[in-house]
Amino acid sequence: MLKKAAAPMIPATPPAGDLEQGVPVSVKIRERIAAAKRRFNANDNIAEFIEPGELEKLLDEVEHKMHGVLDSLVIDTESDHNTRNTARRVAKMYINEVFRGRYVEAPPITEFPNVERLNELMIVGPITVRSACSHHFCPVIGKIWIGVMPNEHTNVIGLSKYARLVDWVMGRPQIQEEAVVQLADLIMDKTQPDGLAIVMEASHYCMCWRGVKEMDSKMINSVMRGVFLKDSTLRREFLSLIPRKV
Repeated sequence: MLKKAAAPMIPATPPAGDLEQGVPVSVKIRERIAAAKRRFNANDNIAEFIEPGELEKLLDEVEHKMHGVLDSLVIDTESDHNTRNTARRVAKMYINEVFRGRYVEAPPITEFPNVERLNELMIVGPITVRSACSHHFCPVIGKIWIGVMPNEHTNVIGLSKYARLVDWVMGRPQIQEEAVVQLADLIMDKTQPDGLAIVMEASHYCMCWRGVKEMDSKMINSVMRGVFLKDSTLRREFLSLIPRKV
């Protein structure tokens, strides 16, 4: 008795615009990063390695692979009207929204000379933080306060620009301790103040949505640079002026 031949496996159709000469766009970006001997950790910005038009192709590729994840979760994306376009929505969410800080260049920041030679403590905040932990991709939601001690050579930037820098750094999969250091390095480089102080307070949904499911816990950490490290009185003044509600 002849055995019935098994049906041939039909390969998944690659997303439109994703493949050029058989090479996914993500592979091309990785090759450029490797050639430059740079890393591409979750909280790194890789905008300089993405060529015009490739972000849309990357979105198509992520959508295609997200379909595979949904299939493996045994979710019917063909008959279920709620999940029919979920793969595309998730791809757009990651690349264009919550992880946008990985794929786009830093926001333009207009800097002005310190004509009035300001040298008093300035505090900006609270600035809302919207990020995600790089362990589980769960939301990290909180607030940041930034203290700046300028000098006559400090570059002055508008208050809204601090919020834009926060959004750019936090718009990546992050670990809170590393995120605050990244932000401090960026602001120090942009403004060159005598001192910089940052405090971040956030809820981590990888802790309250899963795991121990502790809803009320928050993480608070700080980074102090320059005179904030040396001058305990200045440090106490900054901390006392932060209207936190724990």
